[in-house]
Amino acid sequence: MKIKSQVTDKIATTIFYMAAVFLVLLLILFTGYIIYNGRHRLNLNFIFTEPNSMEAGGGIGPQLFNTIYMVVLSMIFTLPIGLCAGIYMAEYAKPNRLTKTIRFCIEALASLPSIVIGLFGLLVFVTMTGWGYTLLSGALAVSVLNLPIITRISEDAIRSVSPSIKEASLAVGASHWQTIVKVILPCAIPSLITGIILTSGRVLGEAAALIFTAGISGFPIDFSNMDPTNTSSPLSPFRPAETLAVFIYKVNSEGTAPDARMVADGASAVLILFVFVFNIAARILGKTLSRRFSGKS
Repeated sequence: MKIKSQVTDKIATTIFYMAAVFLVLLLILFTGYIIYNGRHRLNLNFIFTEPNSMEAGGGIGPQLFNTIYMVVLSMIFTLPIGLCAGIYMAEYAKPNRLTKTIRFCIEALASLPSIVIGLFGLLVFVTMTGWGYTLLSGALAVSVLNLPIITRISEDAIRSVSPSIKEASLAVGASHWQTIVKVILPCAIPSLITGIILTSGRVLGEAAALIFTAGISGFPIDFSNMDPTNTSSPLSPFRPAETLAVFIYKVNSEGTAPDARMVADGASAVLILFVFVFNIAARILGKTLSRRFSGKS
């Protein structure tokens, strides 16, 4: 029986290693294929210039900026609400019907397709508010899409903190709120960073919801104008904004420039590399903050 158990353990271990290697190879092949096809456009001119719709040349500067700005705006709405909801569910919610209803709503909202959220955003944030196709409308729609994710991750991160740490804080006279802010949240930072990466990554790659809310056509941007109240300013949230993912979709589906395919391949490669850089930077920041709050050098 002992020999049989050892053989079974080795077989299971081999299967797990094979699955891990397969996932790594799949990621390498997928990203390698995209970057290889777009390698000819990986230059500063392509990244920082504006696209030309009817002739060859141009780049993705405004679309890349819109993508970064969309992430920032959506996180402004998503993080406070999602984090507060996670704190409530982990620290204050009692096991009753209300809590069960909230959990059901979170699960239902998380399972909604992004195009449904886009149509909801079109009805509420674009039409009912009168804003039209704007960055703000897109950010709010994506925030609705990401709220269930950040809420569940925040709740799990807070629950994963050792109860002894919480009890020690309460034992020395700290209030419940002080314990949450000064003890539990700093300990949960690594997991919270993971949630931020997941939600931000979803914004970077989202297209369906943004087509109906932020717009699909380019809008002239004057980068010398830093007045947020002026719709030609890059900082204005009340202007139509085509993100990089939407731009890739548009170029592939209705591009009229002779080099439309090369532009789409280059934009895809830039988006993949940007996601990698963003993930690595977020991980480094998370580890730095974790060491700082834990008192490690």
